[in-house]
Amino acid sequence: MVLYGESDGRSVKPTAVIFDIGRVLYHWDPRILYERLIPETQALDAFLRDVVTPQWHFQHDAGRAFADTSAELVAAYPQHAALIAQWGPRFIDSIGPAVTGMPALVDELEARSVPLYAITNFSGEFWPPFRAREAAMFDRFRDIVVSGDEKLTKPDAAIYHLALARFGLAAEHTVFIDDSEANVAGAAAVGLIALHFTDEPALRRDLVNLGLLD
Repeated sequence: MVLYGESDGRSVKPTAVIFDIGRVLYHWDPRILYERLIPETQALDAFLRDVVTPQWHFQHDAGRAFADTSAELVAAYPQHAALIAQWGPRFIDSIGPAVTGMPALVDELEARSVPLYAITNFSGEFWPPFRAREAAMFDRFRDIVVSGDEKLTKPDAAIYHLALARFGLAAEHTVFIDDSEANVAGAAAVGLIALHFTDEPALRRDLVNLGLLD
């Protein structure tokens, strides 16, 4: 699905692409880490549902330190202190392999000299080891805005405006790709050509229609 900003992206051929990272370029799920640490399925489900919730983790994306958020969570769930403590130092273990087809798609865009960028909701603490592990992917990107460093998160309009200014891009000439419908709507609201990511084949069709791929 393509959402167009106020400038009507349909009349303008895009010249650059901004990717989301988690669940677009790489699989991410806390279950990938904690299923190694909690053998019972019911206990694992309960821990992921009630303790390390998306709302709790979002604080890291917004710039809060893991030392602070984990202390608060341990105070609420002292019986899970050892498991909570693993979230920070082992966060990279919650990130799985690249999403099927996406490395090749990035290769094709790079081969066509399409400038590549990213905006990611990601802890500034957790980002560097992952960036280093996946240097072969991220070295192709001209710049990446990390929400935890900026203390701004998608879908706040401010992070899109910051990224466009830093990247030197015009919204109406730029494609933005994200798996979150809220983030896609936020991008469209600031004028980006916004694509809702579901899988590589659908994204490829959208990029062909936009003239970025054959």
